[in-house]
Amino acid sequence: MHTPLHVAGTPADGAPCVPSAAPSAPVTASGAILLRPERAPVAQVVTADGSLPGLARRWLRLNMPAIRATLLGALAISLFILAWHVVTVNRMDLYVRFLNVPSPEQVLESARTAFSTGAFFEHIAMSCRRIFIGFAIAALVAVPLGMLMGRFALLKAFVFPVCEVLRPIPAIAWVPMAIMLWPTNEQSIVFITFLGAFFPILINTLHGMANVDEVLVRAARCLGASERATFREVYFPAVLPQVFTGLTVGMGVAWVSLIAAEMISGQFGIGYFTWEAYSLVQYPDIALGMITIGVLGLASSFLIRLAGRAVTPWSRTK
Repeated sequence: MHTPLHVAGTPADGAPCVPSAAPSAPVTASGAILLRPERAPVAQVVTADGSLPGLARRWLRLNMPAIRATLLGALAISLFILAWHVVTVNRMDLYVRFLNVPSPEQVLESARTAFSTGAFFEHIAMSCRRIFIGFAIAALVAVPLGMLMGRFALLKAFVFPVCEVLRPIPAIAWVPMAIMLWPTNEQSIVFITFLGAFFPILINTLHGMANVDEVLVRAARCLGASERATFREVYFPAVLPQVFTGLTVGMGVAWVSLIAAEMISGQFGIGYFTWEAYSLVQYPDIALGMITIGVLGLASSFLIRLAGRAVTPWSRTK
């Protein structure tokens, strides 16, 4: 005779049924047990206002750092112009002499006269052309060379000492040698501009190659990547932020080198315009040339930084 089995927690035959202390499962009106009871609907919280004022507030919140920086920059420039006006109108002599420095009003009048003729814009176009050619050649040579030097220690040991000897030589010291090396003044000016941009781009590319994570390189090799594929898929993306830093610095140095070359051996260009104004004692034109050089350098560096943000979105800093 078999003894009946009892499930744990269930009463034996004849035993009174004791209600359990555990909470019972919810039951519908028809008596069916719900294994997965429906949760009470949660009220949705609207986090963004789709109206025009809400979008404007959101845009202001997201762009507040850039707006603040722009306003501070505009304030700094306004204060600089105000101080310039005060010291030049009053002909102050504060050990630094402002007796012959033109006032902002005189420079503005000089700009109106220069803009009314095409000669001034020809000078700007010539300088921009020289910058573009010299800077483009420097980038096309320095970036691949820097990557190869960073990858192959033997090549770096052979080339780097020569670069370090030539790098400290200022652009103005290259002018006599460039005139002897190249058949025309135009080529010598482009060569000096090339030298000014070449070394900052090369050095920054070398630093970028030194900072490449070796784990990524070994992982690519383990997956069967060739040397060319490793350069294309690992080294080049990793070094791009440093390359654009070098391009930005190189652009500034290229403008310095170009102006020095144009002042000494040029016949056109904004540097030649500034030096000619000094020779003819046209002080407002000197200030106009200097301001134009600053604006052109600022615009070119801004375009490089803009391209860098577009090409390397992963390197943006918050």
